[in-house]
Amino acid sequence: MKNYLTRILLIVGAVALSLVFLFPTYTDYSHRKTLSALSGADSLAYVEQNQDDMLSAKLKRMKLGLDLQGGMRVVLEVDVIQLLDDLAKNKDDNFRAIIAELRAEAAVSDISVLPAFAQKFADRGIRLNRFYGTIRDDDAAIVTELESETGKAIDRAIEIVRNRVDQYRVSEPNIQQQGSRRIIVELPGVKDENEVRQLLRGTAKLEFRLLRDPQIAFRVMQTINNYLAGKLDTSGTSIAGRTDSAGTAKSKAQQKPVDALTELTGGTQSATSDTTEEAQFLHENPFFAYVRPNQQTAEGFVLDKDRDRVLRLLARPDIQRLLPPDFDFAWSAKTVTDNDGSQYYKLYSVKRTPELTGGVIIDAAASVDPETSRPIVNMEMNSEGSREWARITGANIGKQIAIALDDAVFSAPVVENKITGGRSRITGMDSPQEARLLEIVLKAGALPAPVAIIEQRTVGPSLGEDSIRSGLSATMYALILTVLFMVIYYHTSGFVADFALLFNILFILGVMAGFQATLTLPGIAGIVLTIGMAVDANVLINERIREELAGGKTLRAAIDSGYAKAFTAILDSNVTTFLTGVILYQFGSGPVQGFALTLIIGIVASMFSAIIITHLVFNMMTDKGLQPNFG
Repeated sequence: MKNYLTRILLIVGAVALSLVFLFPTYTDYSHRKTLSALSGADSLAYVEQNQDDMLSAKLKRMKLGLDLQGGMRVVLEVDVIQLLDDLAKNKDDNFRAIIAELRAEAAVSDISVLPAFAQKFADRGIRLNRFYGTIRDDDAAIVTELESETGKAIDRAIEIVRNRVDQYRVSEPNIQQQGSRRIIVELPGVKDENEVRQLLRGTAKLEFRLLRDPQIAFRVMQTINNYLAGKLDTSGTSIAGRTDSAGTAKSKAQQKPVDALTELTGGTQSATSDTTEEAQFLHENPFFAYVRPNQQTAEGFVLDKDRDRVLRLLARPDIQRLLPPDFDFAWSAKTVTDNDGSQYYKLYSVKRTPELTGGVIIDAAASVDPETSRPIVNMEMNSEGSREWARITGANIGKQIAIALDDAVFSAPVVENKITGGRSRITGMDSPQEARLLEIVLKAGALPAPVAIIEQRTVGPSLGEDSIRSGLSATMYALILTVLFMVIYYHTSGFVADFALLFNILFILGVMAGFQATLTLPGIAGIVLTIGMAVDANVLINERIREELAGGKTLRAAIDSGYAKAFTAILDSNVTTFLTGVILYQFGSGPVQGFALTLIIGIVASMFSAIIITHLVFNMMTDKGLQPNFG
């Protein structure tokens, strides 16, 4: 027994580690099974009592891929054309025409943007140094530089998307580039479609924008309201008492409210057909009827159902002309709930020019204020951002600064004092989830080019359940057939090989759980293939032992000699397969990687079980006087 102590300890250690790594998966399954049997208050009470244990098990369990547990598949497209537009200088009509043509072509085909862009300039006889680089640069050098910039933009977009998804704590997401400007994102287990869209769409511009003074904000809203009511002209000047060539001021004043009502109500309501108090207020205050201003802050409130109407209204050129030069409206990224349950969006009055962009942020972390127990976000900036942030906060104490991503405001904290050193604390979040989302937004920074969602698919959990059921059935059939063949053909030695095969499967699952690898449907196929390959080594060993026994050697000598002589062939065949799996994993896509991963783990596990476990069993049997039959 002492001679076998090292191998016994090695096997026991491998089994123990596999069981430890698989225990969170069992715990998570037990919790979910218990929850499915509970309902109502009992379910909530169970979650509250076991919340920490459930979260820990969920994070450490074996991960399932998109094809097994459902989730979302999103295709993003990096707007390289917009990047080229942003990098250009001295843009003229020719440049804008080329950009418009390129955008039209890119909308209908997956063209290589940069070569097509350069060719259009060459066809018109226009040199690129007119818009890029210096006057001494030739077109080839500029194209090379633009290729570098667009390549960096796509690479950075992939990294930022990966960073956000990782912080969203999705189990083993798959993020990869497709073609010249598209990114595939697969998010297993994700069910909140709107939140994911918000998370992935928010990858363009992160800005810190100062809110306008509440008095100025209210006056601008009042100006819009009076203009729509017919009390002001397009320059914001009162038209009361004035006449024009078309008639009296009264007739002109009566025209504007009708236009506003048509815009806001979608033409479904007339300003003159309803005599109720509400209709009268809408007639006299066509803007304030839909935007409820808060005169203490630079914001208004718009019902969720009215958001699109107000958005169209504010986009009208005549309304835009009423806004001051450095004034803009920005919507909140999420709705707020009123006491009566109504959902409102906040409409912020902000400066058009941002004070700072997100590129200066180096870290952000959601936390809880120990004094108030409210969620907060701690933010840290680089040296350049720290200097600017100190200047901005020092000059705007008591004012609000909006944190806007793609012009959607996630938070608008009040500056309480001058912030030096680049470390800031953002308060005002309603929930830890909101703080977590803001942390992700801040840590991601700003992308050099806009990213749009062009395709989105949701895979239901029922499809994953069918895949798991089919995969388990295939695995069981493969296991049963392999076991039967080995027992029938090799008798006792076949039974020993089957015994080692169970350890092989345990080791595969344990290693995957320990390294938090993701099990996919192709991964199950890899396990099925491994089951067949696992006994391949035992076949070689058993055949060599048969040859040694036929040569007249004793059973113990034949076993030792058979393992020694078969080892080289086993090692050669498994090493080549292992290297193939490594190549597939390195250069393959998601499904191929899932197959390659289980194949790699299975090869190592099968060699261990075939060479170590079965050899130990045979030696122990011969020491006890048992005579294993090799068929």
